[in-house]
Amino acid sequence: METFHEASMNVYFIRHGQTDYSLKDQKIYQGFGVNMAPLSEEGIRQIEEAAKDPRLKDAELILTSPYTRAVQTAAILSRRLDLPIAVETDLHEWVANKHYIYEENETAHKAFHEFMERNGEATEGALWESSEDIRQRVEAVLKKYRQYHKIIVAGHGYMIQAMTGVPHPDNGEICFYQEKL
Repeated sequence: METFHEASMNVYFIRHGQTDYSLKDQKIYQGFGVNMAPLSEEGIRQIEEAAKDPRLKDAELILTSPYTRAVQTAAILSRRLDLPIAVETDLHEWVANKHYIYEENETAHKAFHEFMERNGEATEGALWESSEDIRQRVEAVLKKYRQYHKIIVAGHGYMIQAMTGVPHPDNGEICFYQEKL
């Protein structure tokens, strides 16, 4: 249940639609390039449906991760809700190296396994981004938009989980969060 407070910003996080990874490991979709993969037809349908959700009515702005699947999600929402979009690089998904050094797939998979095993709680010396790290960077982005009362954030599962506590939301799922001002 959503409780609204005067001195707060109501944030509706939406996880991007299903992604089309059919070209994974081909062309530019290798390594970090996988983040350029677009939504699948099902993903587009998921977001078209989510755009009808009455909770999104009267939002003032859409923030989005820079990854294609989130930007495409934001574009669909923008078209349906007639809202401006702002791309924020710190709204990206969890990273295997919090110093933003590219990790090979094997190392990244191992880091992700540790992240999951430890429920996002980092141990001393862990290079991967903890849930608290994610939360801090997303809160820093939200603080830049304090003048708004209601915004939508198109983003990623573990980012949304870190902010709302909803365990890895489904594609197109909307999760409420309130930023106290």
